[in-house]
Amino acid sequence: MQYTTLGRSGLTVSRACLGTMNFGTSGGVAACDETEAARIVDAFLDAGGNIVDTADAYTGGESEQIVGRAVKGRRDQVVLATKAFLPQGPGPNDRGLSRVHLTRALEASLRRLGTDYIDLYQCHQWDDSTPIEETMATLDGFVRSGKVRYLGCSNFSAAQIVESQWAAQRTNATPFISLQPQYSLLARSIEAEILPACRKHGLGTLVWSPLGGGVLTGRYRRGAAPDAGSRMGRLKASALPMARAWADGLLNEPNLDIAGHVVETAAELGTTPAAVALAWVRHRPGVTSVIVGPRTLDQLHGNLAGLATDLPAETIEHLDEISRPAGAAIVNGMNTSPVAGPGRLGVAGEGR
Repeated sequence: MQYTTLGRSGLTVSRACLGTMNFGTSGGVAACDETEAARIVDAFLDAGGNIVDTADAYTGGESEQIVGRAVKGRRDQVVLATKAFLPQGPGPNDRGLSRVHLTRALEASLRRLGTDYIDLYQCHQWDDSTPIEETMATLDGFVRSGKVRYLGCSNFSAAQIVESQWAAQRTNATPFISLQPQYSLLARSIEAEILPACRKHGLGTLVWSPLGGGVLTGRYRRGAAPDAGSRMGRLKASALPMARAWADGLLNEPNLDIAGHVVETAAELGTTPAAVALAWVRHRPGVTSVIVGPRTLDQLHGNLAGLATDLPAETIEHLDEISRPAGAAIVNGMNTSPVAGPGRLGVAGEGR
């Protein structure tokens, strides 16, 4: 396992991050029970991984509970990360990045995780209704209290990153050290502005959905309905319109074309499509750690093997070319177009 520091901080994290959105069976499309989740966490830590990411909204808080029990006895080995923003109740103050909601959300996460501190506390989304100065001052209070060690954000735009860091500077508050953005061969829009903003303002990146929701594993084919037991099959059968729209957005023609190239490349290299997709993300400039979200222990082992794969330079160049967003120019290996890549989702989601 390789390690690096996260953003402009001294916090050392593994290049693989264990995402736990699939932990818990209480709702949604997650399908990993607590027994399997505990095996996954143990195997990840035994392999040298040290950062585990969850959120208060994952499976109604069940993911945090499972993670807390799984790391008990090994807490000091773990960089424990969670997030807040999404609704935790029906009231108007039960969501967002206000002082009242963040304070309630932090206390609830600490209880579910069974710990007295969180290593990396993250804003899950931007909140237009709360002044960013209030948010950053509140988060700084958490750090000063000892309940939080470091701060991060998720799904922020470049402008929102800059606003947040400037607000922290103006109020003498603790700045963000990390961003969680979506990034894969199907979604490269962060290369244009977000990754440069992260570099300039001291944020490392924990990138999610490196397999494009599973599309880059080669499991889905043009003209064929996804298997009922597959992730896309479950999403398409979901009663939630957002879930169905998300699946339709991923299984479009450009994405399936890219996935086809990944399958061909994997066959040429004698490896799996998932390994090729994960290795490509790991090679990208500006990527600190790659979030993998396995539902089974076998998937975890496959993900870790993929992240350890080294791709030939010509393979990386080929994958860069076939996945480049239309109209994008490449400067120093990065896409300079502000236009999203072919896999950009029209709905919120963190499928990995």
